[in-house]
Amino acid sequence: MYSNKLFSKLSLKLLIVISTISPFSYAGEGSFGWIYGLDLQPKGELEFEQRLQLTRKQAAGTYDFWRARTELQYGLTDNIQIAGYINSYSVNAANNYTNPAACPSGPCTSGFGVPENAGTPYRKMDVDGISLEAIWRITNPVTTPVGVGIYVDQTFGKLYDEFETRLLLQSNFLDDSLIVATNIVYAAETIKFLSEPSNESMVDILTGISYRFAPRWSAGIEHRFHNDYAGHRLQEHTQRANFVGPSIHYATKDWWVTAAWRHQIGGACWEPGAAECSGGKVWDSHGRDEVLLKVGRPF
Repeated sequence: MYSNKLFSKLSLKLLIVISTISPFSYAGEGSFGWIYGLDLQPKGELEFEQRLQLTRKQAAGTYDFWRARTELQYGLTDNIQIAGYINSYSVNAANNYTNPAACPSGPCTSGFGVPENAGTPYRKMDVDGISLEAIWRITNPVTTPVGVGIYVDQTFGKLYDEFETRLLLQSNFLDDSLIVATNIVYAAETIKFLSEPSNESMVDILTGISYRFAPRWSAGIEHRFHNDYAGHRLQEHTQRANFVGPSIHYATKDWWVTAAWRHQIGGACWEPGAAECSGGKVWDSHGRDEVLLKVGRPF
């Protein structure tokens, strides 16, 4: 009889804990900015997500590159999520040359989306293309010490075509209030806005921590260790850069929003990319700062 009373008390306490936590953690919400987690859409559930990113500031001049992504995510099963999205962009650049010695005849631009023969200033806005995405959650971080997943994405665009895959790792602590996540990224892309298309590849390691410090509110920090290579198969290491910055997340039952910022803290270039570095930073296809805003609404 004593054990039944004890069991009843423990069950009541467990129900209180669950009722306290569950209203502030919703399936599919994006707690991080650039890092993919393993909180997927349940089977049969659909979510709309709008992403807007600004990359700005290079070695000199003006460079503002806006990228928008309008996405629909769908839970194919409880552990497989698929998505499709439309990409668009806007670029505003003027005299943002990386190294005057590389452009003896006048200013040149090397920011992403700006052709090398573009005049200055250069402005353009367009729909870029589409992307298709799938995530397979192999183990769930809610029920196992380490959640593991595989991410695959294919982009077809006017500016570039890209195949990207990620190994997703996530661990949850303190009743899922503290999340530690890592993405190991490989991507092969063909840059198409240049006068001659360029085949490149990259390896990134993204690491972040997010903590739910109040009902519906989470905050964290994210780091990106970025490596560029010539060719689709990592043939020649050309660039390395580090980015770090904070993120903040707010979620309700009907919608959520995440804002993040990261700053380039240092980089290095090797041939053939030596002209794309100055001031200890990498400028080709990158900026000094990146700002991201994401809004999601489940249906």
